[in-house]
Amino acid sequence: MITTIIFDIGNVLTDFRWQEFVDSFDFSDEVKKRVGKAAMGSPAWNDFDRGVPEDIVLQEFIDNDPGVEDAIRAMFADISGTLKMYETSIPWLIELKEQGYRRLILSNLSEKTVRECEKDLRFFDHVDGGILSYRVGMIKPEPEIYKCLIRRYDLNPEECVFLDDREDNISTAKSLGINGIVFKDRPSALRELEALGVQKSTV
Repeated sequence: MITTIIFDIGNVLTDFRWQEFVDSFDFSDEVKKRVGKAAMGSPAWNDFDRGVPEDIVLQEFIDNDPGVEDAIRAMFADISGTLKMYETSIPWLIELKEQGYRRLILSNLSEKTVRECEKDLRFFDHVDGGILSYRVGMIKPEPEIYKCLIRRYDLNPEECVFLDDREDNISTAKSLGINGIVFKDRPSALRELEALGVQKSTV
């Protein structure tokens, strides 16, 4: 029986719209492409989520493409446009509580994102806990961050289901006995949840 629903954030509870964010700047198309590759599209973004200090991460982005340093600095000054909460997220979480499920978060997220995207993370008030990567210095799909969640909340993996938009993150969850759903869209995820015995959503 499923008792706990574990949510990723980006592309599950929010739209991770980094391309639209970069496109919102008055850069040329070439510069936009280079900024995206140097920042969000680079391994340095994992350091950002892991909790590496922001000044170090910024320098990593710049080192990836010094020719667009000014654009990278402008982009990184305020990243509040990178997330947009889905309208269904809070009603869904409220409904799951009413149905008796525990709701947890397991997400790769930076402290800067939490601070600057606060209005699009309001669903934090409607979950029962969870782990954000920057707070523990680990990121998905590393098994250790899943094990940390299991220990912290005394979870029985077989009673949990994890929703994440990335196959590799779900593969690690399954390797630890957690049921997993690769989140493509909410209707298909709801069908898969129902197949696992989760009560039908009316939201």
